[in-house]
Amino acid sequence: MRFTKLNYCQYLLSTQINYTLTNLAEHLEQISHDKINRYLQNEKLTPRLLWENVKDVIEINEDAYIVFDDTVIDKRYAREIEISKRQYSGNEHGIIQGIGLVNCIYVNHKIGKFWVVDYRIYDPDRDGKTKIEHVTEMLQNLVYHKSLPFKTVLMDSWYATNKLMLYIDGLGKYYYCPLKRNRLVDDTGDQEDYKRIELLSWDEKELKLGKTVKIKKFPLSKKVKLFRVTVSTDRTDFIATNDLLQDSTDVVQKVCKERLQVEEFHRELKQLTGIESCQCRKGRIQRNHIACAILVWLRLKTLAYKSGQTIYQIKHGLLSNYLVQQLKRPDVAMSLV
Repeated sequence: MRFTKLNYCQYLLSTQINYTLTNLAEHLEQISHDKINRYLQNEKLTPRLLWENVKDVIEINEDAYIVFDDTVIDKRYAREIEISKRQYSGNEHGIIQGIGLVNCIYVNHKIGKFWVVDYRIYDPDRDGKTKIEHVTEMLQNLVYHKSLPFKTVLMDSWYATNKLMLYIDGLGKYYYCPLKRNRLVDDTGDQEDYKRIELLSWDEKELKLGKTVKIKKFPLSKKVKLFRVTVSTDRTDFIATNDLLQDSTDVVQKVCKERLQVEEFHRELKQLTGIESCQCRKGRIQRNHIACAILVWLRLKTLAYKSGQTIYQIKHGLLSNYLVQQLKRPDVAMSLV
C-alpha cells in the first residue's frame, strides 16, 4: 500500500486526540511507522500546495483585506527539533521554545469569510530571513504571481516598519497598523521636533477625524493619518494609515477589528489539526506536518462555510457520529448480571 500526503491529511482530520505517527501506524494495515517516517522525511510540501487547494474555493473581492501575523507552534518540551528556537509567543506572553509560523490571511469582509492563502516558516538560522522579509515575499507573490485582488493590508505593530509600510504604499495598497507608543512622529509640519506618539496632544476634532503626521525617517512627501483608538478601558492604540482620505476613528476601529480573523485561524489551527503535536526531530518532517495541518484546516473551513456549521462542529461531529453508531450497534456490548 502506498502512503501519500492525502493519507496523512486524512489522519490529521479524523483523529481527535492522538496525532503521533505511532498512533497512525497502529491504525493502518500494511503501513509501518518507518514507512510513514520515510515518506515525511523525503517529501517536500511547500506553501504552493496550499495555494493550489485554496484558489478555487476562495471568494474574492476587490476591497478585501490581507492580514499578516505570526504564531509560535509550541515545542517547549522538544528542544531537539531542528527548526525550533526560543522566541516570543504572544499567546504565552513570554519566550518559549517553538517553531515560528508567519501567516497570510485573505479576508472578504463583505461576506464575513476568510481563508489562509500563504505562510512561511520562520527559520533564520537556516535561510537568514526575517519575518519582515517573509511578509514582503508573500506580498510580492500575492500581487505579481497570484494576482489576488485586495485593497488593504492589516498588520500589528511588529510589522509596522518604515520599509514595509513604504513598500505597501508603493504597491498602491492601503495599510492600517498600530504604531508603538515610543515611535517618533511630527504633527506640527516641521514646527517642532519629533516626539513620541504617546506624548501627542489630541483635541476633540482630532479624536474623531484623526490627524496628519510625518513618521521619522519617512520621505518628506510621505505623510500618514494617525488615529487614537480606544480598545478597552486600559488600552489605547495609535493606528496609522496611508489612506489620507480616511476621516473617521469609528471606521478605523471597525477595519482594525478584522485583524481578529487571523487570531481565530491560529486558535482553530492549534485546537483541531494537531499542528503542535508532531514529535519528530527532523525539520523536513515538521515542515511537511505543518503543511498538512494547514491543508486540513482549509478543508474543515470549506466544509463549515458550505454547511453553515462551525469548524468545531464539523470536527467534533466525527465523534458524535461514532457515538450514534455505537449506541445503535455497539462493537462492545454492555452486560449486567
